[in-house]
Amino acid sequence: MRKLLATTALLAAMAGAPALAQDYTPDPNAKEGGSITITYKDDVATLDPAIGYDWQNWSMIKSIFDGLMDYVPGTTDLRPGLAESYEISDDGMTYTFKLRPGVKFHNGREMTAEDVKYSLNRVTNPTTQSPGAGFFGAIEGYDAMADGSATELSGVSTPGESTVVIKLSRPDATFLHVMALNFASVVPQEAVEAAGADFGKQPVGTGAFKLAEWTIGQRLVFEKNADYWREGIPYLDQITFEVGQEPIVALLRLQNGEVDVPGDGIPPAKFVEVMNDPEQAARVVEGGQLHTGYITMNVTMPPFDDVKVRKAVNMAINKERIIQIINGRAVPATQPLPPSMPGYTEGYEGYKYDVEGAKALLAEAGHPDGFETELFVMNTDPNPRIAQAIQQDLSQIGIKASIQSLAQANVIAAGGEKDQAPMIWSGGMAWIADFPDASNFYGPILGCAGAVQGGWNWSWYCNEELDKEAAEADSMADPAQKDARLAKWSDVYMKIMEDAPWVPVFNEQRYTMKSARMGGDDALYVDPVSIPVNYDYVYVTE
Repeated sequence: MRKLLATTALLAAMAGAPALAQDYTPDPNAKEGGSITITYKDDVATLDPAIGYDWQNWSMIKSIFDGLMDYVPGTTDLRPGLAESYEISDDGMTYTFKLRPGVKFHNGREMTAEDVKYSLNRVTNPTTQSPGAGFFGAIEGYDAMADGSATELSGVSTPGESTVVIKLSRPDATFLHVMALNFASVVPQEAVEAAGADFGKQPVGTGAFKLAEWTIGQRLVFEKNADYWREGIPYLDQITFEVGQEPIVALLRLQNGEVDVPGDGIPPAKFVEVMNDPEQAARVVEGGQLHTGYITMNVTMPPFDDVKVRKAVNMAINKERIIQIINGRAVPATQPLPPSMPGYTEGYEGYKYDVEGAKALLAEAGHPDGFETELFVMNTDPNPRIAQAIQQDLSQIGIKASIQSLAQANVIAAGGEKDQAPMIWSGGMAWIADFPDASNFYGPILGCAGAVQGGWNWSWYCNEELDKEAAEADSMADPAQKDARLAKWSDVYMKIMEDAPWVPVFNEQRYTMKSARMGGDDALYVDPVSIPVNYDYVYVTE
């Protein structure tokens, strides 16, 4: 057995995973107390960690709940969370986690190993309809849970109140990353059962903040968890999330000192104006991200069940023109993986913009005059304008796409229904890696596990042979196999591009703003894991 503590490095046997870093050093300038205001256009759909899976609620959930593993704030470096230490068997198939003593849920009850077991069973139970269930596919007994023949994961056991043992059915180079996802958050069974379907509105976790108020359509108020197990944080006493705020109005309110972070970012129509004003530009925070914006085509709905049609759509999209809509804050995407992700295929040019070629391919598919379809899009700027550009591009090859501009939650719901959304522009919900590994762009959004009711695979693309190849890649945990593993992932994504369930459009940089009184490292405001903001570690200076 290999024992790893909070201050030791992750051994090289976890191929491709970052080393466990030293724990976070608190900001010596941080001040305790105070409150901040965040704005969003749309209301929050849920705060249930097993269900929530969008840009807006991800960091909120991360502040209410904890998992066994975590990340150093502002980085992609793993560190222990609710697990004080853990051991990995020599064959990489068994993980033994020792829990921190004295951790309490917001309801005052002390957390135990049984809570961890319950939470993992809950997230993988099909009745929960978790879009993240597939992440746990390497745990022994997952398949029996998925097909409904079992109600518990056979690979999860609790030999003591503070010990959790997880056995895998295959080595998984990403497993510790999975245990740091929101989906792996620990929840108390009694609170889930008491709230029923409303647990997402009445969340109870172990996190740095707890929900104090939720007025639907108006605001959510988080208050400091005074009993939080991490000493010294959070710094803030309260966070108010105001919803129903148009991004342009939110920007004006930030300029007037009424808002601290506009959750929807800088409105594209105001981006140039903001960047040309030194006073405003000084409050802009920019960060890279493992991001791809894409158009999904539902491969189960005619005519998108024909690969020639899907390839024609790929050839019809003018990506450079779409990037101009967002003031050039991106580069054209050629494949699902972004350029900075290991496994990205260098030199692959994808489908080039070719209107005549697209028309010819569409005619070959039996649609010389095109067809009618629907394009779903989130209603926050610039996404409706991007959808209009896509609509115009499609019209050039005879495809008449009516735009369905809806709130984020409604677009997500439509994508999770097998026969509801023929096409979706993913903007505002576009994929940003949950963890920095090529596998994360596959399972939930292109793999068979995500092509389920309520899932995130909106193309409903399921290639069982690629699923097997992906599983083989993630079983290559030996560091000597790292290059071979990345080559296999490259092969998976090239085969996906041949099947063309998506149009990868662009890879975007992140830009946000903060008020003059906000403190904390800029990386906390473009946190790659606590997207968009790591609320636990930011503070106010006045």
